[in-house]
Amino acid sequence: MANTTDQRSLGTQPVRWHGDRLELLDQRLLPTDERWITADSAASVAQSITDMVVRGAPAIGISAAYGVALAARHARGDQWQLEVEQSIDQLAKSRPTAVNLFWALQRMEKVFRACSALEEAVKRLADEAMLIHQEDIAANLAMADHALKVMNPAQPIGVLTHCNTGALATGGYGTALGVIRRLHARNMLEQVYADETRPWLQGSRLTAWELSREEIPVTLNADGAAAAILASGKVSWVVVGADRITANGDVANKIGTYSLAVLARYHGVGFMVVAPSSTVDMALAEGGQIPIEEREGTEVREIRGIPLAPAGVDVFNPVFDVTPASLIDAIVTEKGAVLKPDVAGMKALFT
Repeated sequence: MANTTDQRSLGTQPVRWHGDRLELLDQRLLPTDERWITADSAASVAQSITDMVVRGAPAIGISAAYGVALAARHARGDQWQLEVEQSIDQLAKSRPTAVNLFWALQRMEKVFRACSALEEAVKRLADEAMLIHQEDIAANLAMADHALKVMNPAQPIGVLTHCNTGALATGGYGTALGVIRRLHARNMLEQVYADETRPWLQGSRLTAWELSREEIPVTLNADGAAAAILASGKVSWVVVGADRITANGDVANKIGTYSLAVLARYHGVGFMVVAPSSTVDMALAEGGQIPIEEREGTEVREIRGIPLAPAGVDVFNPVFDVTPASLIDAIVTEKGAVLKPDVAGMKALFT
C-alpha cells in the first residue's frame, strides 16, 4: 500500500475472511445490535447481499469475490467448474445497480478460467479475493489524499453527506466518509451533517454510528432539512459516494443524491463524488442506461415491522437516482480527480 494506517483508524470492518467462511456484520441491526452472520457458501453470500446484510458498492464487490472463493472450496468432482460458474451467476443476480459487484466477479472469473485443477482454483481464488479487499483499503486512502487536494481548505469546514460511505460500506476506511476522516485527522473538519437517508436510514443507523464511535463531530438531520443547512452557509462541500459512474460522468448513488446536487448548485456549495475506479463503467455512455433497482413497498410503509403508512398503499421505492455530470464539481477516485466531469475528462483518466 502507498499509505499506511493502523487497524483502529480504518474503522469497523464489515467483512472478515477466515479461509473457510466469511463473517459479515449485519448492518440491518445497527446501531442497537452488533451481530455477525456467517456465510459459508456462495449462496449464503448472495443472499446476504440481496437482503442488505452487507451493503455499499465496494463491500458488495469484496463479499462477492469471497463468495466465488467459497464456491471453489465447496465444489466437488468432475463438475467443479460448472458449480463455480453457477455460483458466479447466482452472485451476479444479487443486486443489479452497483457495478463493483460485476467488476469483482469478472476479475474472479478471469482467475478461475486460468485454473486447470480444483486445488489450484481454491488457492488462487482465495488469494485474489483477499487482494481485492486489500486494494480497496489502499484505494480509500489514496482517494482521501486526492480529495483534500481538490478541497484545499484554508480553515476547518462543514461537510454534508448522504447514506453511508464509511468503513462499513467498503473494505475499510471509506470513500466519502474516508475524506471526512482525513479532514478530521488534519484538523480541517468543523462539522459533518449526515442525512438520515430514508428508507433504510443508513445515515442515522450507520454513518452517525461510525462517526460517533470515532468522536468525529456529527449532526444527524432529516433528509428534508438539507436545503436549510446548505442555505445557512455552514457547509462548504456535499460529499457522497457512488454505485456506478458512466462515461460522461453521470453518477448513480443512493436515492436523494440527485436532489442534494441540485440544492448544492443553487446554494453555491461544492458537490464531490468519491468512489473507487471499479465503480466507473465506461461501457455505459450516460446515466439513463444504468439499471435502477426498485425494492418492495414494505421498506417504506414500515420500519422494523412498525407501520408508518396505510397497509397496501402504492409505494415508489427506487434505491438509487442518477445525478447528471453537469451538477458535479469533482469525481475523485484512487487514480485522481476529474473536475467538472464530461466525456473528455473521464476518458483522460479512465482509458
